[in-house]
Amino acid sequence: MALNDGDDPVKVRSVTLSGPEVGAIARIDLVEAGLGEAVPVDYKRGEAPAPAYEPWEPEQVQLCVQGLLLRENGYKCEHGIIYFAASRRRVRVPFTATLVDRTVRLIAEMRQCVAEGRLPPPLEDSPKCPRCSLVGICLPDETNLLAGSAVGEVRRLIPVRDDAGSVYVQTQGASVGKHGETLQFRQKGAVLEEVRLLDVAQLNVYGNVQVTAQAVREMCSRGIPICYHSYGGWFFGITQGFAHKNIELRLAQYAAAQSGGKSLDLARLFVSGKIRNCRTMLRRNSPRSSVDPALRELTRLASKAGAAGSLDTLLGIEGAAARCYFAGFPSMLKPKAEALATFDFGSRNRRPPRDPVNALLSFVYSMLVKDLATTVLAAGYDPYLGFYHQPRYGRPALALDLMEEFRPIVADSVVVGLINNGEVSPADFVGGRQACALTTKGRGSVIVAYERRLDTLVEHPVFGYTVSYKRVLEVQARLLGGTDT
Repeated sequence: MALNDGDDPVKVRSVTLSGPEVGAIARIDLVEAGLGEAVPVDYKRGEAPAPAYEPWEPEQVQLCVQGLLLRENGYKCEHGIIYFAASRRRVRVPFTATLVDRTVRLIAEMRQCVAEGRLPPPLEDSPKCPRCSLVGICLPDETNLLAGSAVGEVRRLIPVRDDAGSVYVQTQGASVGKHGETLQFRQKGAVLEEVRLLDVAQLNVYGNVQVTAQAVREMCSRGIPICYHSYGGWFFGITQGFAHKNIELRLAQYAAAQSGGKSLDLARLFVSGKIRNCRTMLRRNSPRSSVDPALRELTRLASKAGAAGSLDTLLGIEGAAARCYFAGFPSMLKPKAEALATFDFGSRNRRPPRDPVNALLSFVYSMLVKDLATTVLAAGYDPYLGFYHQPRYGRPALALDLMEEFRPIVADSVVVGLINNGEVSPADFVGGRQACALTTKGRGSVIVAYERRLDTLVEHPVFGYTVSYKRVLEVQARLLGGTDT
């Protein structure tokens, strides 16, 4: 942007500048250069709040950082502009000596905070939080409550549901490509369907389904994961863009995983939560007289899990609880008369499942671990390093950790509902004595029921607000990083 006298003013968009002396780097939405001065312009999508609007300090500091970077790179810069696109209004922010001093101090404090490896505490009951774009990551009220701060009513600052949804493609021989701003699904050249990319949270492909390079590149750039499954539903891989930038979170995860005490503390919570939710499932869905002994035993085992002295002890407790729970599992199943023999459940078995109930459980567990794997990746964790599930080649141990307490109330609940509501029938399964699998139609029914369950609104047991189960999974993963790792 070298200008000479008499040159016309120029406008340059999306300018990235760095300054060693300022100690910062910034991407400027727009730089207007002319008449011997460069002016940074920061865009806001909404309308200007009021005619006499006074920008918040963070907005002024952000602009001032951009101005200081322009100065360090040789430009005169005395003010910046906040532009509100909806009202087409410009608000001028002068770079006074007071603002410059404040900005320099804040940059120094920020750099010191990073060098010390400590996170600043979240704001308490701040009116700034509801409009902050990072509130879903920070979760200020939830974090403060869990840290023991005096928090009144926890504000629900995240959306109840995710506007985007999961897309499943199981038509063998189909291809997924990019067409403008949509994903286009084709088979033998014919267009089967189109979905806007804005409406896609994740893409799931089963078996022999191709994804074009153009679609992969676009989805990686948008942060949309592509999940790969075998034809029968086994989840075995993800394509995504670059890993999350928060390397400090992963370093903290590695350190916590190496700490036997911290790993055990977290593992106790995972297992005791799972056992309590197993008890809840039996209590809600079984005749009370038939499961009273199981309820008492699960209460005892949940308490025992919370005090387990080692991971090996915890594994034994979890195994005992699973045997108790699945012994009572048949009492929750109420299939139609013609399907009684098909859904006769004896015990849990897998790899491969040998009966329809186990086939359903295995398929839904695969979908749940897929969703938690993509959730922990989006949050910035390494999904292969857990605290309860120990590292094993190819196993998403952290996703399995977080999955434990959601198995009963999400996955098992889907299976019970599918059978009791007659949404799956004997015709939806194939196989013999040694193995059983879902048909394409059966998998479709399970996928619909599973996504319906994730979209179900539930009152959070700790924070009191209402969100979908899918949001609960995300909140749980985000808050894991807020523990004292």
